[in-house]
Amino acid sequence: MHELAIAWSALTSTWAVPAAAVGVVWGIFGGALPGISPSIAMALLLPFTYGLDPVTAVVLLASTYVGAEYGGSIPAILIRTPGTNSAAATTIDGYEMNRRGEAGLALGISLVSGLVGGLFGLGMLVLLTEPLARVALAFTPPAYFALGILGLSAIAGLSGSSLLKGLIAATVGVMIATVGTDPVSGVARFTFGTAELLTGIRPIVAMVGLFAVSEVLAQVSEPAWQKVDARETRLKLPGWALSKRLLRPQAIGCAIGTVEGVTPGAGGTVAAFLAYNEAKRWSKAPDEFGRGSPEGVAAPEAANNVVTGTALVPLLSLGIPGSNSAAILLGGLLIHGLTPGPLLFERNPDVAYGLYAGLLVANVFMLLIGLVILTPCIWLVNRPKPYLMACVLALVLSGIYAIEQSVLDVAMTLGFGVLGYLMRRLDVPFLPMVLGIVLGGMVESSYRRSLVLSGGDHMIFLEDPVSLGLLICSLVLVAYSLRRDARRAPAAEAAP
Repeated sequence: MHELAIAWSALTSTWAVPAAAVGVVWGIFGGALPGISPSIAMALLLPFTYGLDPVTAVVLLASTYVGAEYGGSIPAILIRTPGTNSAAATTIDGYEMNRRGEAGLALGISLVSGLVGGLFGLGMLVLLTEPLARVALAFTPPAYFALGILGLSAIAGLSGSSLLKGLIAATVGVMIATVGTDPVSGVARFTFGTAELLTGIRPIVAMVGLFAVSEVLAQVSEPAWQKVDARETRLKLPGWALSKRLLRPQAIGCAIGTVEGVTPGAGGTVAAFLAYNEAKRWSKAPDEFGRGSPEGVAAPEAANNVVTGTALVPLLSLGIPGSNSAAILLGGLLIHGLTPGPLLFERNPDVAYGLYAGLLVANVFMLLIGLVILTPCIWLVNRPKPYLMACVLALVLSGIYAIEQSVLDVAMTLGFGVLGYLMRRLDVPFLPMVLGIVLGGMVESSYRRSLVLSGGDHMIFLEDPVSLGLLICSLVLVAYSLRRDARRAPAAEAAP
């Protein structure tokens, strides 16, 4: 009951409820625009959370995540172009339903399944996070160092097609994190005599540049997406008989979304496709899949919306984001001086429990707003792409400049955007670099504190049982990724 009182107080004493509504609307619009993923929609809002209280800021970002996962299904169903990566599985049967005149029903199934998945993911978030955080309270400096290494290893190995590319990105991220002042000696490092760099490179600058600016650059070189006729599309919720049929695929999506969400580097895209395959396997009408099966829409939409909650479990309990969107939320916490991890529930319980309550409100708003926002989304999708991308870039640069009125921040954001564009072309994942920037300070400080405690003896990392276990897990993950890459190499060479 004490936790409920804290959550209620957080909702009623702040602007969290209006922020949840705004976040859902912004997320749906962002998700409906092909290429604007949940993480990009969140990154665009990140600079504007500086002036908000912590609870409102975190709820705003998390609600954007919730809204974007539903919004991505709108163009997936209507124009066969997924608005988000995780909506790609929805395209298979959603667009086929559209072709036979059932676009409104497909959108209704997506909305209802998203609500089911979102509420289930929230339940898993509440049940799993705090017990895991209590375990993490026993961590020592060597254990925190090993935890950081585990996080970097998991993200580098699982979030991309190549372990080498992931490790390079993570290493570059850690190198960027060393810019500024030495945490022990106070000596300036890699600042090149620039006073503005003494505090280091803000993670928000890297995140906005890598995710948002690089997307603008990528969209400029791609053709415009297909237009939608709003007169032919009206949202329709599934009836009682169809709802009962959809219970099984929704349950499959919830189960798979839970596992994939708490696994660093997996995310909604993997969960959606796995849920689609398993729903087909267990369906009484598997032949309908690929031809417009309602179950083929319900399963992936439930799965990717479950991930909006479960992906936050490792973030809130251990301080390790499991997805791009969770990394942006981590940036929102750091902006307000909040340290995600086990101490968050002790020092800032209003933020943790306020986030839980805000996600509940956001899922309710997603249902209500989703019923009326389809026409504005279609209008937005039909705007000329150059105008939309120009607005996105203007929003990015104005938001970054508003933080500290720093031209250097704007320049670095553009620089990270160019770097992100090159990484896209080379198929190098963003998340390992972002995690390296965010966790670099913790890894370095924990490493050096451990050596101070041991008098310079590196055996302290093997003598601590928690540290040893985490380091072994890191080696296992690296070995698994190396084996996966070795198996893929012959197949890639044989492909024409």
